[in-house]
Amino acid sequence: MIQVLLVDDHSMVREGIKQLLELDGDIKIIGEAGNGEQCLEMIDTLNPDVVLLDINMPQMNGLEVLEKLKEKKSKQKVLILTIHNEVEYLMRAVDIGVSGYVLKDSDSTVLKEAIYAVTDGENYIDATMTPLLKEQSYLRELQKEARSKEKLLSSREIEVLCALAEGLYNKEIASKLQISEKTVKNHVSNIFKKIGVSDRTQAAVYAIKHKFVEIK
Repeated sequence: MIQVLLVDDHSMVREGIKQLLELDGDIKIIGEAGNGEQCLEMIDTLNPDVVLLDINMPQMNGLEVLEKLKEKKSKQKVLILTIHNEVEYLMRAVDIGVSGYVLKDSDSTVLKEAIYAVTDGENYIDATMTPLLKEQSYLRELQKEARSKEKLLSSREIEVLCALAEGLYNKEIASKLQISEKTVKNHVSNIFKKIGVSDRTQAAVYAIKHKFVEIK
């Protein structure tokens, strides 16, 4: 039997969830907490398998509780059950290390499936949130890739890239930076290779997109 600590600041919500989860007899609510601090105390006392955790709570919200548990390296699986369908909350929970994330308007079978999954060591994200998570993860990868490319550029190359974005030709860049035109040409070639572009227009777009320069 899976032992669950139910954490929500609304007693009627806790009662409804408890009745749904205990219906089949393979999940047991061994404790209920109405705030974050009480939750942490009860975890130490009851040692549940799963902590079913709301986000909006007094005296320490669910994400703060999750952070505390990760700092303590607690073995309990934490499953967020929340009304928040914004990707920002989901990503924050994932970054901290949540085992699962389910919305409160999901069917009871979804919640049970999530509890079974996290108990078995799997991660579970509500199906309605999965596309948002994938999109946000993709955007993060793009940002990470952009930052890695930026780090490859020397300070001089960044100066040349900014000058390219301003529409300056090699001769003008050489004059502005007080270097030879041949040196500028070498820098331009290296910049193209490092940021993965093939012409000056693409380089300018890259510089604007990644905020090396601002559009005037």
